[in-house]
Amino acid sequence: MAKVQRALISVSDKTGIVEFAKELTSLGIEILSTGGTAKALRDAGLSVIEVSDYTGFPEMLDGRLKTLHSKIYGGLLSRRDHGKDQEDIKKYDIKPIDMVVVNLYPFEQTVSKSDVTFEEAIENIDIGGPTMLRAASKNFKDVIVIVDPDDYSKILDELKTGGTASRDTKFYLARKVFTHTARYDTLISNYLARYDKAAELLPQYFNQSFSKINELRYGENPHQKAAIYKEPLYNGLSLVGAKILQGKEMSYNNYLDSSAAIDLVREFTEPAAIIIKHNNPCGVAVADKIEEAYVKAYEIDPLSAFGGVIALNRAVNAATANEILKLFVEIIIAPAFDAEALKLLSGKPNIRLLELDLAKAPAGFEIRKVQGGLLVQERDTGMIDDVRSLKVVTRRKPSNDEYAALSFAWKVCKHMKSNAIVYTTKDRALGIGVGQTSRIDSAKLGAMKSLNSLKGSVVGSDAFFPNRDGIDYIAIMGVTAVIQPGGSIKDNDVIAAADEHNMAMVFTGMRHFKH
Repeated sequence: MAKVQRALISVSDKTGIVEFAKELTSLGIEILSTGGTAKALRDAGLSVIEVSDYTGFPEMLDGRLKTLHSKIYGGLLSRRDHGKDQEDIKKYDIKPIDMVVVNLYPFEQTVSKSDVTFEEAIENIDIGGPTMLRAASKNFKDVIVIVDPDDYSKILDELKTGGTASRDTKFYLARKVFTHTARYDTLISNYLARYDKAAELLPQYFNQSFSKINELRYGENPHQKAAIYKEPLYNGLSLVGAKILQGKEMSYNNYLDSSAAIDLVREFTEPAAIIIKHNNPCGVAVADKIEEAYVKAYEIDPLSAFGGVIALNRAVNAATANEILKLFVEIIIAPAFDAEALKLLSGKPNIRLLELDLAKAPAGFEIRKVQGGLLVQERDTGMIDDVRSLKVVTRRKPSNDEYAALSFAWKVCKHMKSNAIVYTTKDRALGIGVGQTSRIDSAKLGAMKSLNSLKGSVVGSDAFFPNRDGIDYIAIMGVTAVIQPGGSIKDNDVIAAADEHNMAMVFTGMRHFKH
């Protein structure tokens, strides 16, 4: 392979570029450059040929047009082993360009600023850069293309050894470029969609680009590899952006459980405590003080709470920390931790403490992979502002306390795996039945798991009761009121059963399946 004789350098991120260019110069490599990059190299005492001097065509349009010229692209695209290509470039006095070092206008950084204007964003869409990168990458057998400063040292090592890079290295760099430019275009497309009034909620092409934060020890199980990725240009509630104050690295399952805990704790405005185990709540309570809410939540199912994830919607104080330290827990998520609480919790350094602003709402879609495709849906943001506005389908209306309990139950069952049945009072869950293949089994499981009497409790059901058997069973448990979507072909039988048991029932007209 021929040695590198000529390199074109034009970078927005100038990290390490002067040092890299000095090494290229010491190897006898001629440098072409543009604008600010050329100035930075000259200021460092390097000899640089301006692209405009090389092409005989000046930069214009306030810098929009710099490198789009046949002398540049002929030098990048000409195949060194192709006779006709070599005849063409010789005829038009085009010299081969053996290396391209380019990184793009900082579009992502620009549009991430809170005060960015649309016009500023547009001017940070790079045209010449991606074009040069793509051209060089297409001709990777003959051209080294570098888009990442982290690759400078690797390339220098190979240049010093053999005068060029190996085919494997060139291929690796070219593939990296196409990944980079694809992501760049995706970011631009998704940003512009915000300004398109005709844009579909669920577009024809679902383009997304997530960047890896780090690899995880393993996935759901030790034999599965896993990593955590960050969504770009995201301004909503971000678990991956939480401030980790102490603790071991988060695992795949830690992230899943934490996400579930955050979704549920955000349902409440009063001080609330959530305990999640295996992606389902095993403790949910509210109180006047956060430490009281936590104790209530823990007492619902102490056995399941062991090794759980705790989410609190108030700052963690010393009283709360002291209560939590009585239990082995994996993670505590809260909007803040006061100094005394941090001091206490530091005695258990493996507990992960996540500080997260819960006031922000999560944004975007829910995405799940299936064989050969993706399922994409809006987040379940369905809410009931006032349970008193719901349709009462039984002879008896709920009492004030029952209405309060029904509101609580509905918030909880929304975040349980279907089929979901939850027994509650107005300030805590009493029995939680999740993930069963029949609703009556969920009702039985919730009652079995309860450590408290269910007499006088209410029930929330994420979907309709298909038969009256569920109502007959919870009546035996002492339930006095039910909130459910309705919509079964046997609604009349279910309502009749509730009336027989003097049970109040309201229909939401909305279900909350969660698979």
